[in-house]
Amino acid sequence: MSSLLRKKSLSTMFAHSQKAGLNRSLSLFDLILLGVGCVIGTGIFVVTGVVAAQSTGPAIIVSFIIAGIACALAALCYAEFSSAVPVSGSVYTYTYATIGEIFAFLIGWDLMLEYVLAISAVATGWSAYFRSLIEGFGINFPKILSSAPGMGTGGIIDLPAILIILLVTALVSIGVKESTRFNNVMVFIKLAIIFVFIFAGVSYVKPDNWTPFAPFGFNGIITGAATVFFAYIGFDVIATASEEVKNPKRNMPIGIIASLAICTILYIVVSLVLTGMVPYTMLNVGDPVALALEVVGLNSVAGIISVGAVAGITTVLLALIFAQVRLTFAMSRDGLLPKRLAKVHPKYKTPFGNTWFTGFIAAGIAGFIDLTTLAHLVNMGTLAAFTLISIAIIILRKKYPELQASFRVPFVPVLPLISAVLCLYLASSLPAITWISFLIWISIGTVVYFLYARKHSLLNQEQSTEHRVAK
Repeated sequence: MSSLLRKKSLSTMFAHSQKAGLNRSLSLFDLILLGVGCVIGTGIFVVTGVVAAQSTGPAIIVSFIIAGIACALAALCYAEFSSAVPVSGSVYTYTYATIGEIFAFLIGWDLMLEYVLAISAVATGWSAYFRSLIEGFGINFPKILSSAPGMGTGGIIDLPAILIILLVTALVSIGVKESTRFNNVMVFIKLAIIFVFIFAGVSYVKPDNWTPFAPFGFNGIITGAATVFFAYIGFDVIATASEEVKNPKRNMPIGIIASLAICTILYIVVSLVLTGMVPYTMLNVGDPVALALEVVGLNSVAGIISVGAVAGITTVLLALIFAQVRLTFAMSRDGLLPKRLAKVHPKYKTPFGNTWFTGFIAAGIAGFIDLTTLAHLVNMGTLAAFTLISIAIIILRKKYPELQASFRVPFVPVLPLISAVLCLYLASSLPAITWISFLIWISIGTVVYFLYARKHSLLNQEQSTEHRVAK
């Protein structure tokens, strides 16, 4: 049991970080735009319509508020951890330092599923808007090659989703600074397009469309909150970038909290306008924002929105691929995954092979699985991570009372406990198939840990060496 709960010391983490070879090139501005780039994407352009149609109706704004509160509580924990322990790996790294190795591996295993499925889900949303965009130019992409099986369109593979993942993978693999420059430009385009939608659509809002406000009742609102959690995982991505940020102790907390605040406000405003423009029952499509504009006769604006959505959702893919690679990089560096995933390219200073490995897996999933299934599985992973980090911050305070952090969560342990309970409550409203899939994945991870990770762990090797020396 002691070996399962062995913890990695902060001094060892800092030493590994110094030797990693990653460039600290990200500014606070880059960090905030990385968060906004990831959070504002499929959630605002796709998931808003699907959730409103299937679970909440116009009450989706309440779902976003509930999810935003839960995320804000978790964000406070991320902010303290990232300023105190500015090392790659996010909640995996934080858990390794506070709770123990097996829990760190399993939450890392969970996050691997979360990020890869999120990449795939976002790519399917990108595909829908891309098809809408090119149709405006009279180009019809064959349906059999433009949607995954199970979407009701007769498709057998989502080829655009596969191709965009591979293109973004190529960009991420050649350098962090190059990726963030591209991300920053795309984020500004995306924000401009969102404001165009808000100002163009607000005059077409009909209050009658907000009635009934909550057609699926309170349970629908809670289910919607659990589902739109998918839209909030961007600040978790920021935490994975700690090792490549200039002055992380100052910039990490500001980047996490600022990006979450900006995005929550935008989600609420866009949802209010969207459900006011057309009846919520019409929004169960892959491109609801463009659809709403077409219904009210703003076809030219709908085309602009599709351009912005294609550009904006691309930044989400970039941020998610970046986060997934940094997570597996950290786990590999600790010996819990094969060492080749921690190899840094001598020219690009990125985990080059790891990046392409991630891209190929995500592209394969995106081509064959529908959006709703992916979103639910991603949410489960996110909620599990948020629950664990809320518990870990309490342990961090007790285990390292001397640790200096530029930001500290107020009212510990009360706020972290509220965060954990709220996340568990939202997780309980997810479909049973999501829980079953999650438990199967964690069971597989447990097997992998005992057959591979436990033996190859650097901590295990260090303890074995110490034991031999002691003899």
